[in-house]
Parts: sequence; C-alpha cells; structure tokens
Amino acid sequence: MQHYIKIGKFVASHGIHGQLLLTHNLGKKTTLKNIQALFVEDKKDLFLPYFIEKVSVKSNEELLIKLEGIETLEVARKLTPRPVWLTEDDFKKVVAKEAPISLLGFTLVDGKTELGEIIEVIEQPHQLLCAIQYKGKEALIPVHEDNLVKLDQQKRKVIVNVPEGLLDIYA
Repeated sequence: MQHYIKIGKFVASHGIHGQLLLTHNLGKKTTLKNIQALFVEDKKDLFLPYFIEKVSVKSNEELLIKLEGIETLEVARKLTPRPVWLTEDDFKKVVAKEAPISLLGFTLVDGKTELGEIIEVIEQPHQLLCAIQYKGKEALIPVHEDNLVKLDQQKRKVIVNVPEGLLDIYA
C-alpha cells in the first residue's frame, strides 16, 4: 500500500484557467521538479492523483500550479481549501532536511525509551508538537531547544527529554 504525506493545501484558485495556489511546508523554494502528481484525499484513505502540468514559484512557501484537466476557475475552486499529499518517495525528493516536516517517520525517543513514530508535525511559534501513537492514543510531544537532546538523521531518531508527567496523560 502506498504511503502518503501531507505537504500543505490548495488555498485558492488563481486566474481564469484553473491554476491553484498551494501553500506547502517543504522548507525550501521548490518547483516540484520530477514530481508527476499531487494527491487529494477524496474519501478516508482514498487519494486521487492530479497530474502536474506546470508549476511556478510564488514564494518560499507558495506555488502556483496548473493541473491536467483543471481548465476553469469553477473547477479549480472545488479543490480549495483541500490538503495536498505526495507519495513518500516523492516527498523525500523535495523536502528540505532542515524542514520540521522532514521529521515525519522518525522515531521519537525519551532518553533511551522509544515512544513511537512521528506521524504528524505541528509547527508553533516557539516549538514543534510531534504526534505519535502512544499506548493506542495519539500523543502530542513538544520539541524545542530546552528538551531536544539529539537529532540523529542517520538513525532517524529524535531524542528528547519529555516533560515529567506528560506521558501519564496518555497512559
């Protein structure tokens, strides 16, 4: 089964020819070079591919995208505001290593205890919240300069000191 990663969302339609404005969290200016399709979740776990015709960079976090088969403003509006996904392989091609979203799939470790795989990264002004499955529940663990011990890119681990008592909430 294909694994998909949410990279942002279509926030608006643009122009009369069906272009869409995509805001993304890839951490760098990108043209999505060598990416053929973006995916939109139609129903729970059913991702529909939309093939990329043209991409132009608007800013570090915004792209104007023309998709095949989307020819009018009215059709483009049906895709806004909708989350946009990439396959895991395509995601790895375009994400910046320093982007918080690149932590998806890493293992979150408290000292020496593996807590779980990071399934979502929520950016906040002074910290990141990493969502993991912990004892059958989704747990949000803060990661910031005060509790980050080590980021091991090779072993794909984020080692933190979890605030005392936080995991008790999820037990």
